[in-house]
Amino acid sequence: MVTILISGGTGLVGRHLCKKLKEKGYSVAILSRTRKQDTDIPTYAWDLDKKEIEKEAIETAGYIIHLAGANIGDKRWTTKRKQLIIDSRVKTGQLIFDKIKENKNKLQAFISASAIGYYGTITSDKIFRETDPPSNDFLGETCRQWEQSADRFEELGIRTVKIRTGVVFTKQGGALAKMITPVKMGIGSAVGNGRQYLPWIHIDDLCGIYIKAIEDTQMNGAYNAVAPDQKTNRDFTKTLARVLKKPFWFPKVPAIVMKIIFGRMSEMLLKGSRVSSDKIKTAGYYFLFPDLESALTDLVRKN
Repeated sequence: MVTILISGGTGLVGRHLCKKLKEKGYSVAILSRTRKQDTDIPTYAWDLDKKEIEKEAIETAGYIIHLAGANIGDKRWTTKRKQLIIDSRVKTGQLIFDKIKENKNKLQAFISASAIGYYGTITSDKIFRETDPPSNDFLGETCRQWEQSADRFEELGIRTVKIRTGVVFTKQGGALAKMITPVKMGIGSAVGNGRQYLPWIHIDDLCGIYIKAIEDTQMNGAYNAVAPDQKTNRDFTKTLARVLKKPFWFPKVPAIVMKIIFGRMSEMLLKGSRVSSDKIKTAGYYFLFPDLESALTDLVRKN
């Protein structure tokens, strides 16, 4: 049986993806700081500082899904935090590459997470596509280096796929849980001018895209993982309030307030353009939750 090795498998997306893969009958293993073999999913140890990965993890992997990376929205973007965000993605990818090369593993595909931050934090009428260049801001540069480390696997003749992910909606933590709180309290409102777009995706669709990337040998290169139905921040909050049967009437949260609270990280909330899902749809992926209201209804109903 082919084993799928997942870095970052204990994170929000990783846990859900492991479950979906197991349900489909795949053998799954995880890379983590601590080895655990007495669980349903074997966990192999890796150490970035020592540049070590358990040999068995590499030798048994048929596919690798690289999800590892420090949470971008977890803390303020200090200089030290920015470097950690980059290193936790790029250096881990480099370590996996080095070990695959050393062991001459015949990996069938390397599938790396990326993000729509590749296109930068820009609010405009433009619809970004996979052929657009990376932005020169922090998020764009992070994603450029992230994808560049993934592209090295092509040197070994390994099919390489990069999944540029939007804001992931799930019932367990993540961005949606934070967005729901003020709306449930009856104080839902737009952020900044409210005109910035929020490219999003339901967790089940994101996992579905990763599974398609495993199974579809025609998939290569970058794909945007965003739902077709993208709303502005104002329309998103109004839809969420409607689904929760809560009011939407408070004034917008001024941009200056967000900047005071989040610093430079506020750019993620105050800016955003539309991102195209055409390429993944053309590849044959059928969205389970293509529109915002059905996605929110599903997730809220499960809460």
